[in-house]
Amino acid sequence: MSKKISSKTLALTIARAALEKKAEKVVIIDISDKVDYADYLVVSSGNSRRHVQTIAGEIEESMKRKRITPIGIEGESEGTWILLDYGVVVAHVFQDEVRQHYDIDGLWLDAERFEVQEKRKKRLQ
Repeated sequence: MSKKISSKTLALTIARAALEKKAEKVVIIDISDKVDYADYLVVSSGNSRRHVQTIAGEIEESMKRKRITPIGIEGESEGTWILLDYGVVVAHVFQDEVRQHYDIDGLWLDAERFEVQEKRKKRLQ
C-alpha cells in the first residue's frame, strides 16, 4: 500500500465499495489477534457470477482511486469466490452457495465481527 491507512479504515472502505454494488451479507471479521497474515477479513456475497465479479471490480477500482493496489487477486475468471489480498485486509466475495460451503464465517466464530449495511438515504417529505 502506498498510502498510510489503518487496517480498520481499509476494511471499512472495502466493505463500502462492496455495498456500492449491492453486495449482500457484508461482514468485517477482526482476526488481528488470531493470525499474523492479516488484521481483518471482509466477507460479502453476490447472487451470480457476474454480480460477484462486479463487486470485486468495484473494490479493486475503489482502492485504485486511493492508490492502494492488491498484493494478489484470485478467482476473477470463475466468479464464484474472488479473493482480493490487500495485506492487512483480505476481501472475499462469494456466490452465496460457495460461501455456505466454505463457511469462512463459521471458521472465525470466536472473532469479533461487524456487519456493515448500506446507509439508508433520507427521504424528502
